[in-house]
Amino acid sequence: MAKVLIIDDDPEFCRVFCRMAGQLGHAAVSVQRLGDGLLKVYAEAFDVVFLDVRMPDGNGLVDGLPQIREAPSCPEVIIITGFGSQDGAELAICSGAWDYLEKPASLERMMLALLRASQYREAKACRNTAMALKRGNIVGNSPGLAGCLDLVAQAAGSDVNVLIKGETGTGKELIAAAIHENSPRAAGNFVVVDCAALPESLIESMLFGHCRGAFTDATHDRVGLIKQADGGTLLLDEVGELPFTVQKAFLRVLQERRFRPLGSSREINSNFRLIAASNRDLYQMVKAGHFREDLFFRLQTITIAVPPLRSRVEDIRDLVLHQVHRICRYCRIDSKGISPDFIEALESYEWPGNVRELIHVIERTITLTRDEPTLYACHLPLHIRVKAARNSVSHSPPAQKASDSPPTPGSAGTSGNHPLTTLQQARESAERQYLADLIRSVGRDIDRCCRLSGLSRARFYQLLKKYEL
Repeated sequence: MAKVLIIDDDPEFCRVFCRMAGQLGHAAVSVQRLGDGLLKVYAEAFDVVFLDVRMPDGNGLVDGLPQIREAPSCPEVIIITGFGSQDGAELAICSGAWDYLEKPASLERMMLALLRASQYREAKACRNTAMALKRGNIVGNSPGLAGCLDLVAQAAGSDVNVLIKGETGTGKELIAAAIHENSPRAAGNFVVVDCAALPESLIESMLFGHCRGAFTDATHDRVGLIKQADGGTLLLDEVGELPFTVQKAFLRVLQERRFRPLGSSREINSNFRLIAASNRDLYQMVKAGHFREDLFFRLQTITIAVPPLRSRVEDIRDLVLHQVHRICRYCRIDSKGISPDFIEALESYEWPGNVRELIHVIERTITLTRDEPTLYACHLPLHIRVKAARNSVSHSPPAQKASDSPPTPGSAGTSGNHPLTTLQQARESAERQYLADLIRSVGRDIDRCCRLSGLSRARFYQLLKKYEL
């Protein structure tokens, strides 16, 4: 039995749908406003949400779908709309929707979509129960990272090729290592090949190996990295840097699992599992002729996109606690306390270098505060403190003081006898009212307030202080 939520402004449709779902053994409830639906999906656990697009208080596809997918229960979302379009269908699927249905769709079709989504949820729950994922040094519980780890679990249970995409410093190698550690190949070698660091003149020798005398400096036989991964996993890190000439040779290895070391007269086998990682857009490289299309399609049997740190700010606290403990233990010093303003400053920064940059900042801070028992925001690098300070200040100009001269009649500041506010003042008034309504609806659950508003914890506290809420 699935727990279903219908968010649609047509009460008759909601009534009929709830009755039909109930006859099939599902528990269905409905709301007629998007805001009420968002509050409900964060307060209760749902398996499937049917979401209309054109709602009185917002666009379900743009305003609702991303937030519903980030709810704690991460329900499957089925879009239903009377104004369907191909662009809307593409946006829905790319944003994580289970299906996109046009009204008037038959109730049978909707019930079929509900059946399939609920069956998927049941199978997923059984799979997650049966497999406790070994995360290694992957820290965090944000919705974006949780979705990534779900794909890791699925990839670990198979032997297909995996392509990991993500910005520099997001932890692509950690994701690859987690796939290896949770796979049947965990007892084998995990061999990392940094394609960006391999000298082009030696890359074939390092990958395939060579025999003594194959070239001038080949004074002894050498086993290549591909053979070292026999029975285990081979990670091609930054695979976009692999020279075009080597891509063709590697494609054959990928297809046949056989290759000939340089200078050898016979081929050898290597039963490896391939994972590739890249911070570049390989599809655009294919279109530009810089990456082989056939190799690209072979690499991406399963594609995992690792989210940047700026999109999972809620993980920063856990990352900081983990890294501070690890670094203090490595440096053999007492573990340090962490002030709230230290975390808030880190949460206000955008982290272009992602987790790798965060680790370097923490290492630097601990090195410079070796004898300090507690880490404060003042210990952080200047550019991070500046960013935090700028975020704490309103962008609006100072309000006009009571002693200032009033605007003259007929000026931009008045309209008849009714004074006009600036656009910024109107925005601030709406912002304050929104926060007040949010707190009134949700209460003092800061995590839920941040999820619903899309604000970081630091920015949320700054706004509360600004408006004295």
